[in-house]
This record gives sequence, structure tokens and C-alpha cells, in this order.
Amino acid sequence: MERLTPAPRPGRWQIGTVTRIVQETPRVKSFRIALPEWTPHLPGQHYDVRLTAPDGYRAQRSYSVASSPLDEGAIELTVDRLDDGEVSGYLHDVLVVGDRIELRGPFAAFFVWRGETPALLLGGGSGVVPLMAMLRHKRRALPDAEMRLLYSVRSPEEAIYRDELGAETLLTYSRAAPPGWRGATGRLDAALLAAAAIDPARGTVFACGSHGFAEHAARLALDAGFAPERIRTERFGPTG
Repeated sequence: MERLTPAPRPGRWQIGTVTRIVQETPRVKSFRIALPEWTPHLPGQHYDVRLTAPDGYRAQRSYSVASSPLDEGAIELTVDRLDDGEVSGYLHDVLVVGDRIELRGPFAAFFVWRGETPALLLGGGSGVVPLMAMLRHKRRALPDAEMRLLYSVRSPEEAIYRDELGAETLLTYSRAAPPGWRGATGRLDAALLAAAAIDPARGTVFACGSHGFAEHAARLALDAGFAPERIRTERFGPTG
């Protein structure tokens, strides 16, 4: 199977224009940003976003790309609004369609999907963002590739991309499930990994979420028989 080739890694800042904002959950928004110097990214890569105040003070954060590299001319960044987050607070509370914003990328070389199959995606909360880039691109570019997403969220209102999860996804609610829910509940566990039916002898794991989630997911993958070199993790820290 043809694999995706790495994209260039430009370090130059550029000014993008916000063309669409979607409220994904009460605390999460997706921002479609048109770029004058667009380059295709690899699913799993991120962009840096920088804000500059009138007095010259700057704040900078990194956000995973949620869109497929086939979306020419633009990227989508999905941002969780963090308490006291300088950049995420501005993006959520101030930014509107038509505004311009400074950013650079794409960056990252390890936590990227280049067409490996089968692939098992393990996401916790907003850790689903780079995994959605992988899933979206798989659907468009490699529809026959074997890929499953196991997605853990605390409650129904916190499920990002709810209408896009699709048949490839197994969803578990760790705290509160919706009325009549007959699917999985509780934390990600060995039974869910087994239900994904990805052969550990051939599969590659991509796990993304909080530090605790990433450690837990990696341990489950190891216990299931996935080789350590085939387990890739991305951890989201407390800043944003």
C-alpha cells in the first residue's frame, strides 16, 4: 500500500484567516483557517499559534490539526478551552470569522500516520483531535485501510465530532452514559481493545490524551501484545 510522504516543516510564521468556527462541545471549538502558504501536513502533526499584545507580550501554544491534508489551502484546529489558558481563552472568547491569526507549521515527525495498517487509535477527551485527522484522511485517501478508533469521554456532551465518529469507532462513557445507552461504559480496558479486532502482531497503535490516559492506553496495548516500537503516544499537558 502506498504510504503518505512527510510534508515540509516550515518554521516561518504566516497570517491565516478564520473562515469557519464550529462549537463542538460546551468547551471545544473547531477553527477552519485559510493559509496563504499552505502545505499538506501528515495526520497527527500540529501547528503553533502565537498571539501578540499591543505592548509586545506574546503567548504561544501548539494545536493538533484535525483536518485531512487533502483539504487544500486550509487547516482545521480543534481547541479545548482551558481554565486560565491564555491562547485557548482568546480563541474561544474573542476570535470570530474573518479575523486573522499568526501561526506556523506543520510540525512533528513521530506521532503521525503515514498509511500504516492496521491502525488502532486510542483517544481520551480532546486527545481525539489528531486521531480524527487520521480517520478523516483514511476515509478519503485509503478507504480500504484497516483502522479502528476507541474513544473515551466522560459524558455525552463532551464527545467531540459526535456526528463524524462512524462505524470505525467504539465509544465508551467513563462517568455518565446517555439514557438507553447499550454500548461500553467505564475506562478504556482490555475488553474494548479486543473488541476493536486489530491484530497486535501487525497493528500500530496511536494513543492520545492526558498524561494518565496515554500511560494507561500504552500499558493496555503492551498487555494486548502490541510491540513497544508500534505504540506511539501523544500527551496533552495542562497549558493551552
